[in-house]
Amino acid sequence: MANAAVLRDSALVPGDSYVQSFARGLQVIRAFSASAPRQSLSEVAARCSMSRAGARRILLTLHTLGYVHFEGKLFSLSPRILELGFAYLSSLPIWNLAEPVMQALASEVGESCSAAVLDGADIVYVLRMPTHKIMGISLGVGSRLPAYCTSMGRMLLSSLPGDRLTAALTAAALPARTKFTVTDPAEVALRIAQAGRQGWALVNQELEEGMVSIAAPITNRAGEMVAALNISGQANRTSARVMQDTMLAPLRKAAQAVSHLLAAQPA
Repeated sequence: MANAAVLRDSALVPGDSYVQSFARGLQVIRAFSASAPRQSLSEVAARCSMSRAGARRILLTLHTLGYVHFEGKLFSLSPRILELGFAYLSSLPIWNLAEPVMQALASEVGESCSAAVLDGADIVYVLRMPTHKIMGISLGVGSRLPAYCTSMGRMLLSSLPGDRLTAALTAAALPARTKFTVTDPAEVALRIAQAGRQGWALVNQELEEGMVSIAAPITNRAGEMVAALNISGQANRTSARVMQDTMLAPLRKAAQAVSHLLAAQPA
């Protein structure tokens, strides 16, 4: 994910309002990931397609500001980097409003509950109430997953105008994450459209084998979809049919409750 973000940003064409040094600083931050949490100067420079001297200046600046640790020859992000993400979360009241509703939902259905927003071709987790470990990777606030093969992703993509959706699916890679993953852009588009019509999306083992999830939209005062709420579990414990039959109603009720709370907030 980090490499994709770096390549995406490096493709931007600088203009009068583009601060290249700041953009490169963000590239360096996003070069770190779960698969590369500690890196040498050379590794960071290679990942960001910049000179060692340029990477060194940025890393030392981040180190001085407390956002990067430096031990021996290896750099790593410090806990202070969380301030950047929490600044986003704290600027939007929806997540404080959603937390007790999601806690109640997770307790009611006995499965994990999450909220996410759309960012390009990915979803980004903004709140999560885990009850069981359901994936081979760890999920938490800030985690990114591809939108095309996730229930929250398909729900959120259904809010895009046709031309933007077509562009998003054309530009995004659609690899087969499992033997169940739908990778044909036309078929993915049909499933996204279905999610939009019915007001919910269910994905059965397309992201990771053994995982099933169902999502519903969270809307603002204007009726615009701003996030999605989901329930996820293991298929050997809760099948897709059981999840739809027993958990869709409480999920939609919870999503509507968060939407109503959000709409009641002062403009």
